[in-house]
Amino acid sequence: MELEEIAAGAAKRALELGATDAECNISEGEEFSAGVRMREVETLKQAGSRGAGIRVLIGRHTGSSHTSDLTPQGIENMVHAALSAAKITTEDPHAGLPENSDLGRLTTDLQLYDEAIAKLETDWKIGEALRAEEAALTADPRIQNSEGASFDSYLGTQVFANSRGFVGSYRTSSCALSVAPVAKSNGSMERDYWHSASRRASGIQSAAEVGMRAAQRALRRLNPRKIETQKAPVIFEPRTARALLSELCDAVNGGAIYRHASFLVGKIGEKVASDALTIVDDSTMPGLFGSAPFDDEGVVSRRTVVVEHGVLKSYLLNTYCARKLGLKTTGNASRGLGGNAGVGPGNFYIEPGAITEEAMIRGVPNGLYVTELIGASANTVTGDYSSGAAGLWIENGELAYPVSEITIAGNLQQMLMDVQQIASDLEFRHSIESPAILVGEMTISGR
Repeated sequence: MELEEIAAGAAKRALELGATDAECNISEGEEFSAGVRMREVETLKQAGSRGAGIRVLIGRHTGSSHTSDLTPQGIENMVHAALSAAKITTEDPHAGLPENSDLGRLTTDLQLYDEAIAKLETDWKIGEALRAEEAALTADPRIQNSEGASFDSYLGTQVFANSRGFVGSYRTSSCALSVAPVAKSNGSMERDYWHSASRRASGIQSAAEVGMRAAQRALRRLNPRKIETQKAPVIFEPRTARALLSELCDAVNGGAIYRHASFLVGKIGEKVASDALTIVDDSTMPGLFGSAPFDDEGVVSRRTVVVEHGVLKSYLLNTYCARKLGLKTTGNASRGLGGNAGVGPGNFYIEPGAITEEAMIRGVPNGLYVTELIGASANTVTGDYSSGAAGLWIENGELAYPVSEITIAGNLQQMLMDVQQIASDLEFRHSIESPAILVGEMTISGR
């Protein structure tokens, strides 16, 4: 309540000093990280942060400022600095707060905070990292080294208030466990990793499971082969499909749309992908990393269908982008402490299909199963895409042997059209997630 009063008071003070509108956000957080390597503790970090930011409007002129000093004098200085900036900025006809009808918050419990994470003991967190690494190191004699394991946790509070009377706050928590073992055999040395993350202490996988999964992934990469340059089907496993989906998220960002920096400009209502593909952005899903009761402008969170059976239905928009495009905000405002709000995803994901990943692999006579993307590059204006890659070669519907030192290339527009199947294995460890996906054909550059 104290932080809500500070935020509301800052917005009110801005009006008293001449602003026509104002909004203030406050962020408070506490993070912990324990890193271990080869059964020894390497790093321990515990840090707290607290800061406030304000954006003011004088007509259509905007100014912003931020501070880590939340005393009355610190807030007063922040407000004055924002007003001074607004007086010298250029008028922007699209600047302004959201419409009053857009403001609001979800009243359902989104399960974003777990008190159990706050109660975790430091020794236990360190022990989890040690146990995960130990599970990886003892999984197989070929696991001979480690790049380390870590246990991380975060507790945070987000507060937002504006001069229209909106005041809201919510708490968040998260924890994650990861390990990266190194396997060695016949002169071949390969690394991989596995991690588990959740907003709940009970939601992460056990240290034994995380360590074993990481070891299995490293082992299957040993003694990779080179392959001939060719065109073939490509399956992106969930981790690499997520990276591909991140590129598409950039392409539907309202900022890229109004700047004409996306190949999806002007394509609302048009078919841009295969019938198999449905993409959703949903900030209302309980317990997930992209969920919140309202966005960073105080607009109520919602579910937005971005692509439905291949047809582009919506962009991701904050208030400013929506006004530039003559559309309505989708509740996707995202900001740090200072400056204007940008656009960010909620839970942005590809809806899972009915087929298992194993069955998807069995349906590919010859192709590539991608487990790592290296230096991926996507041009959201033209759609051109290329990335270094590593993975496993599929022969007769089975994962036959590891491959590396290859490049995959295509065009996002064509790749979307060539999506043939979506697997059923959707798990949320980030705000952007995807099941495994099968793209019918891509260029694979080998030897």
